[in-house]
Parts: sequence; structure tokens; C-alpha cells
Amino acid sequence: MAEETQKPEAAAAPAPAEEVVVEKESEQEAASEKPTDAVVEDKPAEAVEEEPKVEAKDTKVTESASFKEETNIAGELPDPQKKALDELKQLIQEALNKHEFTPPPAKDKDKPAPEEKKEEDQPATSAAETEVKVETEAPAPVEVKEEEKADPPVEAPAPETVVETEVVEKVSAADDDGAKTVEAIEESVVAVATPPPAEKPEEEASSSLKPDEVAQSEEKPEEAEVPPPTPQEVSIWGIPLLADERSDVILLKFLRARDFKVKDAFTMIKNTVIWRKEFGVDGLLDEELGNELEKVVFMHGFDKEGHPVCYNVYGEFQNKELYQNTFADEEKRSKFLRWRIQFLEKSIRKLDFSPNGISTIVQVNDLKNSPGPGKRELRQATNQALHLLQDNYPEFVAKQVFINVPWWYLAFNMMISPFLTQRTKSKFVCASPAKSSDILFRYIAPEQVPVQYGGLSRDGEQEFTVADAATEVTIKPATKHSVEFPVTEKSTVVWEVRVVGWDVNYGAEFVPTAEDGYTVIVSKTRKVGPADETVISNSFKTGEPGKIVLTIDNQTTKKKKLVYRSKAKPYSE
Repeated sequence: MAEETQKPEAAAAPAPAEEVVVEKESEQEAASEKPTDAVVEDKPAEAVEEEPKVEAKDTKVTESASFKEETNIAGELPDPQKKALDELKQLIQEALNKHEFTPPPAKDKDKPAPEEKKEEDQPATSAAETEVKVETEAPAPVEVKEEEKADPPVEAPAPETVVETEVVEKVSAADDDGAKTVEAIEESVVAVATPPPAEKPEEEASSSLKPDEVAQSEEKPEEAEVPPPTPQEVSIWGIPLLADERSDVILLKFLRARDFKVKDAFTMIKNTVIWRKEFGVDGLLDEELGNELEKVVFMHGFDKEGHPVCYNVYGEFQNKELYQNTFADEEKRSKFLRWRIQFLEKSIRKLDFSPNGISTIVQVNDLKNSPGPGKRELRQATNQALHLLQDNYPEFVAKQVFINVPWWYLAFNMMISPFLTQRTKSKFVCASPAKSSDILFRYIAPEQVPVQYGGLSRDGEQEFTVADAATEVTIKPATKHSVEFPVTEKSTVVWEVRVVGWDVNYGAEFVPTAEDGYTVIVSKTRKVGPADETVISNSFKTGEPGKIVLTIDNQTTKKKKLVYRSKAKPYSE
């Protein structure tokens, strides 16, 4: 088994090794805890035997080096992926018909033990009775004689009671000749068993067709008493597993997580559904778990492709009180885990699972002042959360952006990079503190980025909204850059500007169009330090045409990122 499972990984590196290991562990736990899952144990073995056939599919899947190139429209999928999707639907439908997505009750685990005890108690009878039982059981297969018809088994109970009384008497009478008593028993069984079937045909022959009708009427209720069970209804994130195109989007997530290996994907879906019921995910949405961690994990804005962005700020755990209240003991870590799952579930419910919709998010992980790997409690909680997310939330991340990354994490990332697939590595982006804003602006527009990360988005009522696009400019070292906003008659110009890290000279003035006009200084040139202001907002009202000129003088030896936007509003006297 181990050798077979390693072949596909070495051949095409279809999936991260971590995901494969987690899946096998979850299958072993499910098999040990749930007797009804014993059938599932055979499925991974079959999947391993079929893996060499699926290698062609794996190569096609790994051709897409980026998450963006994949489609959720079933009609646009390659033929092997269409076939895998259809096969997965068939497996799910069969499982729904058999109600395999319901976790078995805990009582079923104790049932085999009492049955074994009963079997052990029965042999405690006398030796004579055991001999009688052995003798009566041995000829049982001989009792099904060729002379008898197929009907006698219906009246089997009556002859059995007569035989038992006769056998006991004969054994007590003849103890020395055991072989003869066996033959006598066989003959007595034949003599007693044959008369009842002979009587039934005579009664049926003498009677009219009414008994046949009665027999037919008796058979019909038996069929009606065992109707086929209604298929089980199972939903994930508010969407049924087999309903419409949205269901296909969800099934494709599990297929991609298992490189379109149908049986592995089916096992993952089944384990996910059972885990959600055992964990109580649906009821978790309504739980009140507090808002102490709202600055640690929060949603803010969208990236340039429309994905919602989730920020994870690990530096908040430098607060010792917050750290102790979150990770001090197992109970608090369990509450943190439930809070994290609740937050993720609420975020997923806002996604669009239509084939052309956005059903993934962008994760921004801020590692500035993070506690690091030395904090055992944080490491335990993080590993537990990662396992649950990998097992039960596949393909929900479009991009993983790590900013303010310390040197130790960069070294760790370089060490594990060879073990990651191209598909996984295409989602990971790491940036040092000096490059964090540039990396964020590569994927997220400045007006969508929070101010603490170099953007223009901030809380409260502002003159600008996310609908007002901003402009990015890179200012070279030891250079001066100017920005001009045109002004028409009787208008008010509003603008906001920031330089990431500032440490530059800034000034603003109004220059009229008329040659005989006078230049008006709007903001006197001054030095803006890193901690002075995050965003400078200003406005200028004029009754004549002209332009607003902003001047940024970068006298440092480093490049500077300038972000600005403006708009003009007409006014009447």
C-alpha cells in the first residue's frame, strides 16, 4: 500500500503530501469508531489499484499552474474531469439512497458484545443436551432432501418440535450404539417432516382458486411493508449535494482537492458531512462566542478579481491577556477553534456558488510581531485548525499572501517549498516588511487595502469610498514627483494622498490658467515622517479655471510608493 500510494506523488505531484496523510488518518479514525464504515475501508484499496489509470487525469490537472485558469462550468471541463464529476454524483446518489451520510449511533458499538456473551452462556448445558444438539444440527443439511418439495420449509417449526422430543428419548435409551441412534433419528425426521407437505397440496387441490388469491394478497402486503427508503437529503453551506449547478461547484472543490480521484473525493465528502453533524456546524452559526478576536481575523474589501479578502493578524497575540484568554487551556483553545470555524462558515455563506461566481477568498497573513513557533499553545491550536480546514474546507483559498514575514519564516518556507506541488505553490506569496505594501497592491487595489497596510481604506465617514479608484506611482530615490488635478470654474477639488512610509517632503498649490493670475499655496511644503500622518486629505474651492499641483520630494535612497485620488464637485453661489 505504501509503495503504491507513493508512485503517483512522485510521478506528477498531484497534491500536497500533507493532504493525503490527513485523509488517510481521517479514514482510519472513521473506520475504528463507526462499524458501518467497514465498507469504506475497501474503497481506498480499490482507489490505489486504479491510480495508475488515473495518472493521465493527474497530468492534465497539474497543467493549470494557477487557480485562475480553472473553470467551474461543467460544460467547459476536460472530458476526464467531466467523467469524474459524473462518477462522483453516482456514488453520492447511491450513498444518499442508503443513508450513508448519517453517523451511526453510539449504542450500535455495544451490540456485538452481548451477542457473544449469549453464545458463551448456551454451551453451559449438560453433555447429553450438547450431544443432542450436535446430532440434530449435523443432519440438518441432510434434512433438505431431494424427495421433499420447496414448500415444506414454510412449516419447518412444527416438525422440529416433534423431532426434539423423540431425539431425547432415543438417546437416553441407546447410549452404547451412537451410530444406530443417528440413523434412527434421521428416519424419524423424515417420517415426521413428510406428512404436513402432503396434506397441503391435497387441501389446495380440493379447494378453489380463492386460496391462491389469498396467497397473492398476502404477498402484496409484504412488498408494501418494505418500501425503498426515501433518499437522504444532505446540504453543505446551505446547498444540497445534488441539486443544480451550484452543487457541481462544491463537488469540483472536493475533486480538485483529491486530484479528481473519484473514490478519494467521495470519502472526503462523506467524512466532511459526518464531521459537520458531529461538530454541530449548522447550530454553531447562531452561537454567541464573543468579539474579543475581531482584530485578529476580519474581512475587509475585495481583491482586483472580486475575491473577498480575509486578514489574519498574528501580532495581536502579543497582548498577553488576549493570549491567555484564548490559548491558556484546552477549553479555551476549543472555544477559539469553534469561533474560527464559525467565522469561516459565515464568510462562506456570503460567497457565490454559481459556476461564474466567486466561491473562493484571499487570505492575507500578517506575521509582524507574531509570537513565533516557540508558543506551544498557539502552535497546538493552529495545527488543529489547519487539519480541520484541510479536511473539510477544500479549495476555498484563491491566494495565500504572507506579509511582514520574518527571516525565520522565509527560511522555513524555502525548506518546505520542494515538497509542495506547483498548484499549491502558485497560491503562496511571501513578502518581507519592506515589500509588503507592494505585494498587496499587486493583488488588491489601494482603495481596498486598510490604512495600516499602506492603503486608503479606513473606518468612518470619508469623502471617498471604495468606488473611487486610486492611482499608484513609484517615486525613484532622490527625485521629485508632481501630481496635477485640473480645476474648472466654480468647483471644489477634493483629494487624498499618502506615501507608504512617507519620509518625504510634501506641498500643494493652485496654479490658475490665466497668465496674469496668482499662484495660491494650498499646503506649505513640509517634511512628513513615517509616524506623522497615514493619509493627507485636503480640498480647494475656486471660481476660476486652473490646476492643483502636488509635489512630493523623495530625498532618500529608497523607492517610495505614492497613492492618491481626487474628484471635483461643482458648486453654485
